[in-house]
Amino acid sequence: MSPANAKLNAFPVFMRVEGEAVAIVGGGAEALAKARLVGQSSAALRIITPTIEPELSAFVAEAGVRHVAAAYEASHLEGAVMVFAASGDEELDRRVALDARRLGIPVNAVDRPELCDFFTPALVNRAPVAIAIGTEGAGPVLAQMLRGRIDQMLSPSLGSLAALAASLRAAAEKILPKGNARRRFWNSFFQGGPARAVEAGELGRAHDAAVDLLLSSAPAAGHVALVGAGPGAEDLLTLRAHRLLMEADVIVHDALVPEAVVAMGRRDAERLPVGKRKGCHTKSQAEINALLVELGRQGKRVVRLKSGDPLVFGRAGEEMAALRDAGIAYEVVPGVTAAFAAAADFELPLTLRGVSSSMVFTTGHDLKGNSLPDWAKLAISGATVAVYMGRSVAAEVAGRLIEAGLSPDTAVAIVENASLGHRRRFHGTLADLPSLEARADLSGPVMTIIGDAVAGANFERSEPLAAYRREDAITAAEGAQS
Repeated sequence: MSPANAKLNAFPVFMRVEGEAVAIVGGGAEALAKARLVGQSSAALRIITPTIEPELSAFVAEAGVRHVAAAYEASHLEGAVMVFAASGDEELDRRVALDARRLGIPVNAVDRPELCDFFTPALVNRAPVAIAIGTEGAGPVLAQMLRGRIDQMLSPSLGSLAALAASLRAAAEKILPKGNARRRFWNSFFQGGPARAVEAGELGRAHDAAVDLLLSSAPAAGHVALVGAGPGAEDLLTLRAHRLLMEADVIVHDALVPEAVVAMGRRDAERLPVGKRKGCHTKSQAEINALLVELGRQGKRVVRLKSGDPLVFGRAGEEMAALRDAGIAYEVVPGVTAAFAAAADFELPLTLRGVSSSMVFTTGHDLKGNSLPDWAKLAISGATVAVYMGRSVAAEVAGRLIEAGLSPDTAVAIVENASLGHRRRFHGTLADLPSLEARADLSGPVMTIIGDAVAGANFERSEPLAAYRREDAITAAEGAQS
């Protein structure tokens, strides 16, 4: 199972514990760690232990926690909504876990995952905001490392901002219609004037700014972002692209954009696939243009998600023209184009001092004409050529370039599914390239890079194209003999 489809064995939830009893059995360091964690909530802690170490005793006194100074009995758990077995004694912890389950109370046994009904997370506390990081008990140190990073990212004032939001929630639901208008208000609240005022410690001004925002009757303006989804790997998406996906009401995406990238959008965002895969166009470009304009006129925040970079063979020019003509606001967010991802997969310098100082991006289809395109002359003079979706025209590309004077020995590198974990890499020469056209086993998008700079790539994890040509020749010979 790929990481994108991996299933959680423990589902994260937030349990209400205000005023409820939470029992911890144990008197040492393990019990103290759990007491400090649960002590960040408004639960009524109950520590059950006949002997108690000084640090835990000091915590009990300072926090006003109830200490049951007696040998553990199952009756001590009654009325609790959660139990922690934290004695450090395996036999006692097992007994506590069995008693809790018999009483129908969820239990966590410290360092004994087989006895746990739930796992305690590393917690980032900005009450009422909480971020819980769990590893299902597999990596507590990793969870703490992630907690530290997230803690640094979040403003100390986030809790105050969330509390202000909670105080306005009923009014917002009464004044603003459900859907786009209400979502737009909260986006502006958490990113605009109210948030800035809270950050400055001016809670009164924050409240006034929030009320002004709430009473504003300005209609929501539509906005379309033409966003580059990159070559496929979701962690190559830009931070801006990720932010816009999280703000989008509608995500209009091409077929080549992986589901893992589309899934990075808001869960309740409408998702509209528009095809554009070779041989399987579900919508024409004119229909896509009209769709974007209509969504913009409806006041929607739209992300038009395109594979790679929207301005490289993405037909973004037509979409921008349609949006301009309709008066719809838009922006372009660049993405990592496939040529760069393929070069990175090969550790290949696209420009190399003294070898190649220029680059050409092409689909190769313009080689079908009678006249040689200008970029072919650049290739002959030493430019690195990146051919997008080049498998079906590989023979044509190779033949025309060789005819034009490019050496058949010029190095080539090919990547299927650039940037993804299941990518495949091939290398060879321009003379080997026609064999690519016959490779029915290559079903993903193919990127071909041609030029002298390719010789500087790392071919350790790459298959030679010539090997396939030999296998093909052997198969043909065997077929002729039979």
